[in-house]
Amino acid sequence: MITVQTLVAAGVAPTQARLYADPLAAACSRFDISTPARIAAFLAQAMVESARFVHVEENLFYSTPERIRAVFPSRVASLADAARLARNPQALANCVYANRCGNRDQVSGDGWLYRGRGLIQLTGRAAYLDASIDLGQPYADQPDLVATPEHAALTAAWYWHVNKLNVLADAWQIDAITKSINGSAMLHRAERRQLSDDTLHALACSA
Repeated sequence: MITVQTLVAAGVAPTQARLYADPLAAACSRFDISTPARIAAFLAQAMVESARFVHVEENLFYSTPERIRAVFPSRVASLADAARLARNPQALANCVYANRCGNRDQVSGDGWLYRGRGLIQLTGRAAYLDASIDLGQPYADQPDLVATPEHAALTAAWYWHVNKLNVLADAWQIDAITKSINGSAMLHRAERRQLSDDTLHALACSA
């Protein structure tokens, strides 16, 4: 059901559609993302999270201290601290993700090593370890694997599965899915709803 043609019809650029059609089909099959509603909801969320399969690694490049303080107010205490992290994504990641999400302290480098990757971003040492164990893949030792099409799709489908999002997709509870993936901020809520509907229509037309 997931083909290059259906991905293009849903709004994915042809180049990205060719890269991701087979990995997405395999990942969805593995985790029973198998009905039109489940596939449409999953694809829509993955498309929003990754800018339609273009960005599969967290962008931590911030050019101004003000923006860093706005995004990470509880993790970066002052503009002076933020100034030291501007235009330095590795240092920023190690600062803001230290001692959370299973990461160790700032010196360990875990924040940068286990930054967000994948179509639904896997973030933090604990998540990489869990995915490694469940999927039998060396993500904890080779985290860059998660930014490749096969593993970006597989870890996204795994996340969907462990959070029981098929149940919400069956009930077409798109906002609840968005909250599970994006948290209380629920960024791009309207876009996620519209894209879910549009993708469901694209799948129906290709059936």
